[in-house]
Amino acid sequence: MNMHVSNLFSLHGQRTLLRRLYFSRIGLVVESALIGLASGLVVSLFRMALVQADRLRLTWYQRLTTVIYYGQWYLIGLEILVFIVLGLFLGWMSLWRPMARGSGIPQLKGYFEGHLTFRWFSELLVKITSGILGIGAGLSLGREGPSVQIGSYVGMGILARSERPAVEKKFLITAGASAGLAAAFNAPLAGVLFALEELHHVFSPLLLTCTLAASMTADMVAGYFFGMHPVFNFRALRLLPINLYPWIIVLGVLSALGADLFKRALFGIQDFYKRLPVPRFMWPILPLLTSVPLGIYLFDVTGGGHPLIESLTVMQRTLSMLAFLFFIKLLFTALSYGAGTAGGIFLPLLVCGALLGTFTGQVLYVLGYIDELYILNFLILGMASFFTAVVKAPVTGAVLILEMSGNFNHFGGLMLVCLVAYVISDIIVSQPVYDVLFARLLSSAGSETGTGKIGQKSP
Repeated sequence: MNMHVSNLFSLHGQRTLLRRLYFSRIGLVVESALIGLASGLVVSLFRMALVQADRLRLTWYQRLTTVIYYGQWYLIGLEILVFIVLGLFLGWMSLWRPMARGSGIPQLKGYFEGHLTFRWFSELLVKITSGILGIGAGLSLGREGPSVQIGSYVGMGILARSERPAVEKKFLITAGASAGLAAAFNAPLAGVLFALEELHHVFSPLLLTCTLAASMTADMVAGYFFGMHPVFNFRALRLLPINLYPWIIVLGVLSALGADLFKRALFGIQDFYKRLPVPRFMWPILPLLTSVPLGIYLFDVTGGGHPLIESLTVMQRTLSMLAFLFFIKLLFTALSYGAGTAGGIFLPLLVCGALLGTFTGQVLYVLGYIDELYILNFLILGMASFFTAVVKAPVTGAVLILEMSGNFNHFGGLMLVCLVAYVISDIIVSQPVYDVLFARLLSSAGSETGTGKIGQKSP
């Protein structure tokens, strides 16, 4: 007995005990929470930098609008020169570390399926730097895709010397990705569901536990910096009456059609860039220069678009202006994403959904079918249905909008509109956006690297 106790408290016994705890389910959950903590911190800093960049861009364009009125056009020339240099720098980074391009979600899908590899540290730096510079300069891209990839990179860094089995490593890297989404949008449940519904397409109790621990921890870290309130500051919502539910079905159909147009524009612009007679490192110059007149005359469509969504709840816009903003935002997002710099499409597509939902609500109000106070409901329903039709992840779409809006009273309406959008997008054979982007990524891998794995290109 004494010998057993002495062995337990010996250095070897303590190491054995710690090793057993580390490789147990408890150790896996603890490490998931640790990854969530680190991912939440990095993504929160990334998010704070984007907030400051948005403020600087707003201040700059306000000043630019004033000096143009007095004929001081040289500042526009200065901005164009800066954007050309910035575009070349962003293009060079996209060539140096191609896995850091775009949202990063197609790359993660390829990594989990064994087709792609990562260089986590250098790509993490490129993802953060190019994301801040590109989105901050006004490209119509979102923070959520980069945040998902940043979270996965943080997980890879923590697991760099780990002896865990390959399956558990993938679960923990997935936990980092879900933590990134949770910290980006203050939406921990959406982070969990996105990992299950989009990244893996399977349900596993162990995967659920890892992603839940990481997402909740990351959400608390983001809450420390940004507060625990929802991302969108919507006023109190009225419960949509059951007699208005047929109009929800109409909105679901319109969202599916609009989302198909969104995807066609996204893929079409990618093909357009490939046909340009200029080197790839020059591609970001085009959307950056396009952002200059948009920033001066139509500032709302630049950047991710978070302020535009909130402005729809307080600022009355005509139907023609809503339609105009929808098409400009859609085209500028496609132009920005196709250039290959870091940035996602979550937030821009939510803007398109909010514009389409608001447009539908206002048309119904003008025709006398709904009361004006229910237009806000259609705005929120439009975001959820548009997301569902683009990504083909209805549960994630409904829960994401619930968490972002902070109101769970309209869950039934959200599920209905997401279901309709999903079914209609299937009927018109509109493929999930990330599946198509992943297929395009794989098809370009051989031409860029000479191998089947982009991440194996020599430094």
